[in-house]
Amino acid sequence: MRRIFVVLLVVVMVASIAAACGGGDKETPTPEAVNVEGGLPASAMEIASARGLTPDDINAALKTFVPSGKMDEYMLFLSGGHSGNVIAVGVPSMRIMKNIAVFTPESWQGYGYGSKESEEILDAGNVNGVKIRMGDTHHPALSETGGDYDGQYLFINDKSSARVAVIDLRDFETKQIVKDPLLISQHGSTFVTPNTDYVIQASQYGTPLGWDYAPISEYKEKYRGTITMWKFDREKGRIIPEESFAIEVPPYWQDLCDAGKLASDGWGFCNSFNSELATGGVEEGNPPFEAGVSQRDTDYLHIFNWKKAAEVVAAGKAETINGMQVIRIPTAVEEGVLFLAPEPKSPHGVDVTPDGKYMVVAGKLDPHVTIYAMDKIQKAIDAGKWTTDDFGIPVLNFDDVMMAQVELGLGPLHTQFDDKGNAYTSLFLDSAVARWKLGGDDPAAYQLLDKLSVQYNIGHISAAEGDTVSPDGKYLV
Repeated sequence: MRRIFVVLLVVVMVASIAAACGGGDKETPTPEAVNVEGGLPASAMEIASARGLTPDDINAALKTFVPSGKMDEYMLFLSGGHSGNVIAVGVPSMRIMKNIAVFTPESWQGYGYGSKESEEILDAGNVNGVKIRMGDTHHPALSETGGDYDGQYLFINDKSSARVAVIDLRDFETKQIVKDPLLISQHGSTFVTPNTDYVIQASQYGTPLGWDYAPISEYKEKYRGTITMWKFDREKGRIIPEESFAIEVPPYWQDLCDAGKLASDGWGFCNSFNSELATGGVEEGNPPFEAGVSQRDTDYLHIFNWKKAAEVVAAGKAETINGMQVIRIPTAVEEGVLFLAPEPKSPHGVDVTPDGKYMVVAGKLDPHVTIYAMDKIQKAIDAGKWTTDDFGIPVLNFDDVMMAQVELGLGPLHTQFDDKGNAYTSLFLDSAVARWKLGGDDPAAYQLLDKLSVQYNIGHISAAEGDTVSPDGKYLV
């Protein structure tokens, strides 16, 4: 099933807009706004009555309608899935402003057809000399300064071929595509650090690093994942592959990530599932694939110190694989770069709160959201009281790092935040959005407030600047 993924809102920055129409000196009169005390015109009420609209319906329509010629308050960037592009949409009107060509040629805008520049951009994403002219885009990310959107660049991933693209928002055009030299495909990207020093890209399915081959029977021994940190040069507006690096991780299937901010600046967090290391094979007596990857009650939240990792690479302690500098697992453990913590099974989202103090994890197969505290994580690391997984990585005690759990409903996925201390989590199976209260250091203060049902299964959600240090509230898509 094709899904469109929704991520991130940015305030539309407009210096000036001038418009002129022909027709000599004849001027079009400016319509007058409705007087609040006068109510809606009778003709409007007749339309509402004929269509059976309730007062709530009318309010909703008025809140989202933007007349032609007037600007939306925000712009929303949608990933286009198998179209391989990005869609820019106005909010609240939800009008499509532009389809931005990224991984797929678009003849109508001259992208990939007869344009040397765009052909070179697309060719940079080829794999071993083989032209790749399709993509599966997920998870756009806006560039940030100090943890707030700055509206300069947009990053987007290609799940099918483990690529990342850079879009310049001065002209809404793709400027660069880079191919991860370690991975075949991935899902957990793109996510930026608070000042866009790095763009985070995490693997999903384990693979022999560097596009090598190994039989599936050697999965645990030879398959691995990575968390790739693409270095971004803001002045050039380009990713710098030679200054980028990756952290090797076990072949658990890494999913989505988020960068820490403020209280957790310098840290990153990635979900994972399939801690069972299942590879299918029901014909050989193994559990069916879906059951095999969901046997355990918990999977692993990956907690990594990317600032310390950059220092490890600078100290020459990384290994080069297929042109990419890689911090191998033993080095990451020795240098205190990588830790794990249990999280409810099959999570599909980890989201850092605006103050950076807490991480919210939603597990698809658990009706709760689990809130982790950064200060608890740091204390657990400092105490050194942990176990290790099969790869020697420290596993922090769940009770030592967990702040609270809130039962929301069936199939919680992704969380956004507003400016009033509330969080909003999509419920895929309940077809609803849950609004719940962040409780700070008081576990009892975390509580479900209400739910809003919709007529379809919700995946990703996006609130106005809802993943920054200063959410706006106002709208949630």
